[in-house]
Amino acid sequence: MENGEIPENANEHCPGPSSEAAGKSDSCQGCPNQEACATAPKGPDPDLVAIAERMATVKHKILILSGKGGVGKSTFSAQLSFALAAKDFQVGLLDIDICGPSIPKMLGLEGQDIHQSNLGWSPVYVESNLGVMSIGFMLPDPDEAVIWRGPRKNGLIKQFLKDVYWGELDFLVVDAPPGTSDEHISIVQFLQATGIDGAIIVTTPQQVSLIDVRKEVSFCKKVGVPILGVVENMSGLCQSLTDFRFLRMTETGEHTDVTEKVIAYMREKAPEMLDLIAASEVFDSSGGGAAKMCSETGVPFLGKVPLDPQLCKAAEEGKSCFADQKCGVSAPALKIIIEKLMTNYWPNEMSVE
Repeated sequence: MENGEIPENANEHCPGPSSEAAGKSDSCQGCPNQEACATAPKGPDPDLVAIAERMATVKHKILILSGKGGVGKSTFSAQLSFALAAKDFQVGLLDIDICGPSIPKMLGLEGQDIHQSNLGWSPVYVESNLGVMSIGFMLPDPDEAVIWRGPRKNGLIKQFLKDVYWGELDFLVVDAPPGTSDEHISIVQFLQATGIDGAIIVTTPQQVSLIDVRKEVSFCKKVGVPILGVVENMSGLCQSLTDFRFLRMTETGEHTDVTEKVIAYMREKAPEMLDLIAASEVFDSSGGGAAKMCSETGVPFLGKVPLDPQLCKAAEEGKSCFADQKCGVSAPALKIIIEKLMTNYWPNEMSVE
């Protein structure tokens, strides 16, 4: 338990040996370290000083949160990082989703390794101004499950913050796991003294997702993290009409592909339809979606991003959706949200840009 480190065999939700509650809280009951923690000298964690020194060269720190998994949080983190880097900012993307690190895939960095120098761990770079750090770079087998208790996860997050040498950064984007668990408490605790600009919460429109987003909003308010806004992702399926497949269902329930016939008919009889964008509501938004929830909870609503198969493809290929014109419905929506963030929270950076 040197330097206030949480032992690997500690109970889940361990308050830490340096905490005044060490050895005394309910979560300490039955822990083999309970007596040692209760009698150990208390004091500030010296690692927090090292973290503060590392973060001194980082201007802005943004947490990307979600109440549920599978809502596109990591996709948003990746595309936000791509967009900021495209504006010539120095950007770092830190993946603290220890059990489900998808950022290496979404940045096209699978198979890369972390290198160490006399300055610390070096991020893996997509471009000279976009560096990435993730446990995904440390796994010998990408299919291997990370089965860690809270204390070990917290220890790695702390190591990322104090040992990774980012250099001068304009923005550090932190992609967190879904929910409000140990990782969230740790990242807030470790960065609190250095200042967190705020959190962006990603959700989908249906109530089953928004229920948990309300908990995320409550978490941020309790720990004192400003909420920069909420993004409604997968807000209806939108794509060019010609990108759809058209099927006819037989009496036996089988599908027959009639796409070529339909496209040929439209080309001959109604060519103006070939330029249309088709939209369909995938998730039920009759409850008002994220916009209504934001109005009720008093947090900013940043906007909607449609479910765009081309954006999904860009994420699978580890590419920026802004690099070409393929993401014709999602890229403009993301751009509007990012410009709104820049205008509302970092106008001075825009003037530099």
